[in-house]
Amino acid sequence: MTRVSAWGVSADGSDVGPLEITRREPGPHDVVIDIDFCGVCHSDIHTARGEWGEPMYPVVTGHEIIGHVSAVGAEVSKFRIGDIAGVGVIVDSCRECDACTSGFENYCMRQNVGTYNSRELGTGATTYGGYSTSIVTDERFTFSIPTNLDPAAAAPLLCAGITLWSPLRHWQAGPGKRIAVMGMGGLGHMGIKLARALGAHVTVLSHSSSKREDALRLGAEEFVITSDAASLKQLRGSFDLILNTVSADLDINEYLKLLRWNGTLVVLGLPGKPLVVHAGSLMDKRRTLSASGIGGLRETQEMLDFCGQHNIVSDVEIITPAGINAAWARVVASDVKYRFVIDIKA
Repeated sequence: MTRVSAWGVSADGSDVGPLEITRREPGPHDVVIDIDFCGVCHSDIHTARGEWGEPMYPVVTGHEIIGHVSAVGAEVSKFRIGDIAGVGVIVDSCRECDACTSGFENYCMRQNVGTYNSRELGTGATTYGGYSTSIVTDERFTFSIPTNLDPAAAAPLLCAGITLWSPLRHWQAGPGKRIAVMGMGGLGHMGIKLARALGAHVTVLSHSSSKREDALRLGAEEFVITSDAASLKQLRGSFDLILNTVSADLDINEYLKLLRWNGTLVVLGLPGKPLVVHAGSLMDKRRTLSASGIGGLRETQEMLDFCGQHNIVSDVEIITPAGINAAWARVVASDVKYRFVIDIKA
């Protein structure tokens, strides 16, 4: 076992601070990554503050990890020392169920292992995330990062990027398809970039007019203020696919009306209250309400390769570990354009 430096929450109600954690010794299929950058996801805050269940303190969050491989196990074939590698939201799964063998380990029917605040299969050891100086992961759950991408700006692709890519691919976004992105934060801005690169027509639905210029710069062709009831009414029956990245409570039925026949609205954000859906909103035009969570290993690597080919990264603000608490406060206040990334070595 190896002791490494990290930044985490040691007890309920405490701020993020420096601490030490233990990493397992690498096995034959493991890679050791010296972490350079780690993105800040709102999930980090929800988890550390016990908003999504009981935290296993100390909690070291971070699942948008990029660094350099510093050691490899004897049977590792994907990576060499010095390679740029990444780790996303999960670090293991049963590998045997239908979801896993189909390439959707994120939907493992038995148990997948989160990068942090989870338990390793077999040992039961607590998992710790990327707010740390190094991590040991199975090469199967480790990703190759295109070398032409800025590694800091590429880090959020491992959560925000794949969260948008997976539904875009599943519902076949591309030329001739009209896509709406609800919300323009850390998730939404990636949805604009990816959908446009896939060839779809992109409309942003936002409550804030201040994001119009950014939306158009990132590739949206239309921008609509959601408080403008007349504008929303004109959009009824317009979209093949709507990606809802908003966590705020809203009347989902009003947005279902914006779908064409056979259209789908996909929930990506987690609202605080249950959605109330009228059956008529779905029956009318045979519309579908669905949801999606991150993506499998194969499609995550596919997304990274696509981003490398199209030079797509997240818009980021880089911080030092000392700035994590201030960054968390700004994430909660929706005061970031559009993702914080920690420079671990700063």
